[in-house]
Amino acid sequence: MTVPTWQSLQGDRLLDEIPHGVVVIDRDLRIVRCNHAFEEVFGPSRDKHCYEVYKDRADECEDCPTRATFADGRQRVLEESGLDLHGQTVHYMAQLTPLADADDEITHVAAITTDLTTTKRLQREYQTLFEKVPCYVTVLNRDRRVVKANEMFRRTFGEPRGEYCYRLFKHQHRECEDCPAARTFADGGSYTSRHVGTSRDGTPTHYVVSTAPLLWGDGDITHVIEMALDVTTTTEMEAELFRASAFRKALVENSLDAIVVTDENQQVVLMNRAAEELWRADRADLIGKKVPPQILPKQLQQAGGPGDDSVLLHETTITSLDGETIPVRLAGINLHQDGKLLGGAVIAQDRREVKELEREKITAERLAAVGQTVAGLAHGIKNVLMGIDGGMYAFRSGMRNGDNERMLKGWQMLEENIERISTFVKEFLEFARGRKPEVKLVDPNLIAQKVVDLFRDKAAMSGITLDAELQEGIPYALMDEGGIQSCLDNLVSNALDACEICDRKDRRVVVRTREGEGALVIEVADNGSGIDYDIHKKVFTTFFSTKGANKGTGLGLLTTRKIVQQHGGKVSFESTVGEGSVFRLEFPRDRLPSLDDDEAA
Repeated sequence: MTVPTWQSLQGDRLLDEIPHGVVVIDRDLRIVRCNHAFEEVFGPSRDKHCYEVYKDRADECEDCPTRATFADGRQRVLEESGLDLHGQTVHYMAQLTPLADADDEITHVAAITTDLTTTKRLQREYQTLFEKVPCYVTVLNRDRRVVKANEMFRRTFGEPRGEYCYRLFKHQHRECEDCPAARTFADGGSYTSRHVGTSRDGTPTHYVVSTAPLLWGDGDITHVIEMALDVTTTTEMEAELFRASAFRKALVENSLDAIVVTDENQQVVLMNRAAEELWRADRADLIGKKVPPQILPKQLQQAGGPGDDSVLLHETTITSLDGETIPVRLAGINLHQDGKLLGGAVIAQDRREVKELEREKITAERLAAVGQTVAGLAHGIKNVLMGIDGGMYAFRSGMRNGDNERMLKGWQMLEENIERISTFVKEFLEFARGRKPEVKLVDPNLIAQKVVDLFRDKAAMSGITLDAELQEGIPYALMDEGGIQSCLDNLVSNALDACEICDRKDRRVVVRTREGEGALVIEVADNGSGIDYDIHKKVFTTFFSTKGANKGTGLGLLTTRKIVQQHGGKVSFESTVGEGSVFRLEFPRDRLPSLDDDEAA
């Protein structure tokens, strides 16, 4: 090797034109010459020791490469790090070349310095990105061997050690049929596919892998980089969501209740089999379309204003697509998420069987009461017949003796007892047979007032005050006017009878009407004798009368309860012996019969 001479560089003004840092160091390790590029990085350096300039040291470096170059005359290339003129770490590559004098004795060493700081920073950034990116990153050669893998890959699948990718990812012994890396090696394209591998602990790992070519030289593809995103958690959540969705779908589909779900535009998105059967509709004809308004009850259509996120109708009707009116219990619900309306749901329970059972129960109770009442009626009729016998005896004895007064008394006894038999038979037949309600819009206050007017004179004759306390503005109701009046007739008559057998001076009966919590309420209150607690439970179930012996049939309260139940209502009472009673008829508005209700009583 021909060693450059110190003299050949000493006068070369082109040294400053070199874009790399150049210094000339003597045997005392002092810098005797440096160019502008070097001083821009390390500052003024002439006559300073190299270790002062490069390392900011006060003494010579151990294993000094410049000393070694002086000793053996060999060129050296090495990477070093030092401090620049601002005290910042700088990475550089130094090429050391010995310089000889005319006698071929090495008198100086030239050091050409290339700043690697930016390159090192980029390398660190790349390495950090490669190692810490939250996916599996591998570099494959053409044999499909993993030559480099990042931290996440090593942690999940183990150290690559030049192993085949398909062994590391999937623990298999042959290349994957749909290998995306093979396609990238073939045509240089980037490909994405989904795979299931096996981690080092044997658990399945789902990932989506993308490939890209790594080009060297003239564009030859020597390696492929694979980036695989772990989607195991997402896949498990998808599977769980699918199972939950299938479970909910099965629940909805097999529910005995009809369920219809709509989106925010009120278009049907779900309809189960029970809904098809209830509305006599094919879901294929309704899904994606708005719910026909005629098939829903008016109460539900009128609801749904601000704040009405749920509507519950205990008793209402819907209309099937073939026109049948069907009694149902129905709930309407608005569906929200994060304050945003997603849609709504209608859940309807078919009440036809329940209604039929209710009718059968009422009929059975009525017939049972009839059976229980027959014995009482037979006893009552027996007493009436005895009264007729007594009347006949008085009439005949009067005729024989020419006693007109006795004849008149006997005749009056006959008339009274024949009228009692007629009343027995009529009330018994009416209760046993039942009647179909004749429904129309009526004024509840008007019915109550008629009853008060009808009994006022009778009450006055007995020294009883009969009043009406009617709430103003009560809406009309769909009712059988005759049936409701019959109920009030029975209750007012019983109340007057209870007052008649009471020793109280200020005896009073009051008929009240009021509207409360969606129900029409009619009350008949008295301050008469009251009903003993022991027979409270028997009032509506057995032969019971408040009219005293040989007066009542015991069918009045049973008939009243039947009529009230036909109107979807209920009868209740409160009574205290010696203080009086309150009989209360409650008619929920949403359970009143409709004009086209053709159900039998």
